[in-house]
Amino acid sequence: MNKETALRWSGYVAMAIVFAIACAMLSNWQFSRNAERDAELTLVKNNYSREAVPLAELIPEGGAFSPADEWRPVELTGEYLTRKTLLVRNRPHGGTSAFEVLVPLRTDDGRVVLVDRGWLRPGDDQPEPDSIPAPPSGGVTVTGRLQAGEPAARDGRVAADGQVPTIDLGLIGQETGQSGLMVDSAYVLMTDETPRPAERPNALEDPSADPGPYLSYAIQWILFAVMGFAFIWYMIRTEIRHRREDEESGTRQRSRRTPSRRRDSDMEAEDELLDAR
Repeated sequence: MNKETALRWSGYVAMAIVFAIACAMLSNWQFSRNAERDAELTLVKNNYSREAVPLAELIPEGGAFSPADEWRPVELTGEYLTRKTLLVRNRPHGGTSAFEVLVPLRTDDGRVVLVDRGWLRPGDDQPEPDSIPAPPSGGVTVTGRLQAGEPAARDGRVAADGQVPTIDLGLIGQETGQSGLMVDSAYVLMTDETPRPAERPNALEDPSADPGPYLSYAIQWILFAVMGFAFIWYMIRTEIRHRREDEESGTRQRSRRTPSRRRDSDMEAEDELLDAR
């Protein structure tokens, strides 16, 4: 093996190593995503069907929402601030880009909690819903599940009047004039309310139990790394085989040419003898 071949093969192996490192990093990322998804599913399983407790038990006045309490059922009583109703847009429900109905509720202890009452389809002739079902007036008891507030919209996205791009509780507190009163660490996904109105938004779906494709993707990246080394091994083996075939072919050609040279030498010797006579 000459120096040029050694350098080329070393380059092949270096490429395979770099590719394997990249695959390992991507595989580790997918394993991390899978672990996060497993933790989410475990949290839902542990909290989703628990008995509802008063909101103050999980978020006392002046306290903050704990991520471990996500999906916990809570009960709160108070009065809806119907005039402060907002729509959050671009929510994936019913196979369309729907709206969710957000209504602040002033609880009996004076705090304001945002309640997501469900979702509505876009209108028949307009992007906004044709109508928004009104919540019950007067005193109401709401049961629902706790959710953490969402991040602010990226890239400075804004929404039309009466709408918000995400459930950003800080922004919603400002839009509704309830900053300082609204619980800004969590909101409630409504499951029921008493008294029940004649018409309500569509109920929010249960969270998905799909573990996602992360584990299979992680394994695929590992296989890609192995395939990278297998491909380099195949290229080197193919080059070695072709080189051997070329060498064997050259040997056969030299073997065929040797008798001819011998015959030529014999003929020259005979000519010299004839010339001498």
